Amino acid sequence: MQQFVFSVVGGLGLFIYGIHLMGEGLQKAAGDRLRQFLKALTKNTFTGTLVGAGITALIQSSSATTVMVVGFVNAGLMTLRQGIGVIFGANIGTTITAQIIAFKLTDYALPTIALGACLFLFVNRRFWKYCGLFLLGFGILFLGLQIMTSVVTPLAKEKAVQDVFVSFSRNPFLGILTGMAVTALLQSSSATTGMVIALASAGLFDLQAAISLIFGCNIGTCITAVLASLGTTISARRAALAHVLFNIVTTLIFLPTLPFYHKIIALTATDIARQVANAHTLFNIVGTLVLLPFAAFYAKIVERILPGKDTTIDTQPKYLEKHLLFTPHAAFDAAVKEMVRMSELSSSMVDDAMQGFFHDDVKSLERVSNKEVAVDNLQEAITNYLMELMQHEISPEIANKIPSLLHSINDIERIGDHAENLMELAERKISSSLSFSTEAKQELREMISLIDRMTKAVIRSLDTDTITDAQLVLTLEEQVNKLTQQLRENHINRLSSGKCKVLSGIVFLDIISNFEKIADHLTNVAQAVIGKLNWKLAGQRDVLHH
Repeated sequence: MQQFVFSVVGGLGLFIYGIHLMGEGLQKAAGDRLRQFLKALTKNTFTGTLVGAGITALIQSSSATTVMVVGFVNAGLMTLRQGIGVIFGANIGTTITAQIIAFKLTDYALPTIALGACLFLFVNRRFWKYCGLFLLGFGILFLGLQIMTSVVTPLAKEKAVQDVFVSFSRNPFLGILTGMAVTALLQSSSATTGMVIALASAGLFDLQAAISLIFGCNIGTCITAVLASLGTTISARRAALAHVLFNIVTTLIFLPTLPFYHKIIALTATDIARQVANAHTLFNIVGTLVLLPFAAFYAKIVERILPGKDTTIDTQPKYLEKHLLFTPHAAFDAAVKEMVRMSELSSSMVDDAMQGFFHDDVKSLERVSNKEVAVDNLQEAITNYLMELMQHEISPEIANKIPSLLHSINDIERIGDHAENLMELAERKISSSLSFSTEAKQELREMISLIDRMTKAVIRSLDTDTITDAQLVLTLEEQVNKLTQQLRENHINRLSSGKCKVLSGIVFLDIISNFEKIADHLTNVAQAVIGKLNWKLAGQRDVLHH
């Protein structure tokens, strides 16, 4: 009995680990391109479905794709409707694993492991190294499957075991609940489907029982997306709900036709392993084809079930219109407007980080991470837009302004990075229950007030092209430098007198250092504005001279 349990558990462990390695290998071989691909090609529901199916087929996990979708929707990189398309496709893509398992390549498990290990351990090129990881996982998957199948096959002759699995055929709801529970526990429908194929191949239950378990697998896999959506925005939770509803609705569509569906699947192949894989694939394809035309209505139903204000951050550019590139002055102004938005976002990140610090507000700290994604996205969009603008025929004035603007964009993005540092310091303060004296808190607020004045002056100077505000930033920067020096001296005095604890002091000094660097970046932007205006004045003088 002990040997039986160890063989089943060990085989299952190898099987699940193999699936994990396959997905990891393919993801690393593709690098970050999968994420970029997902973001770029989901402009409508139909393309989103195709992309979702393709990526999930590659990474061997609908859960991973759906978690990415929840993250993108949470960060505002994708709308709910776009996310719904990807989720539909993910459910189709995940059936590839079952189709691979149905090939019964167990005889090739060990040679595949050997080849994969050689590539992963001895080849230095990134692509082939991770292809080796994929093959290693592929072989381990079938080795685990072979071990499981070999030990459970004798159970098919046991009357008690037969009676348990026959009940799944007589009562589909029992099969669905079992499939849901096991998949929720393993957090992988591919793993549960593979188990169903192995047990069906061993003769433990028939196709009708397997189909009801497969229905349950599809619902149970939603648990990963639900867990990923906890504590996120209302839009991200809606994306997770859309995943759950898809599988529940599709199951409800199929249940009344179960006897008829069983007969159709029986005609698709003679081997039960392939029949189970086909049942899994057809379930998701039909569900997608039925619901895809109603994606907009489907999104409204999800919004009705989960009402509330959409709090996602708009990470897409508002002003960078392609047609403006043929009017360089208008295009340049659009880029500046987008830069103002980016500045406001990075400024709000600093505010959120310090809100979290002073009030132990975890929600504020979560907003910092979400906004960092938006700032990075806008940096890339504005930079690409300005590079495109440089390909057009532009005046010397604009040509000389663009480089300083590009530097300013990088400075604003760096402010966002420092806001992330402040967020991490706030998290350290909260997790370690660090205390700060009233005097230290007041000094930080004084520094924040100066930085806030600098930020507002920078935004005004960018928005209105006024040199006065830009020069004010330079004046305030001197005050920040003096205050930084004073606060460090005050901290040393508190430390020596025992008023300040060492760990709290380290966090205090790190916060001051980050604020000083933020002030430096704001100064760089102000100097760029002054330089831009000087070019403008020089151009006007040249016109008057001629």
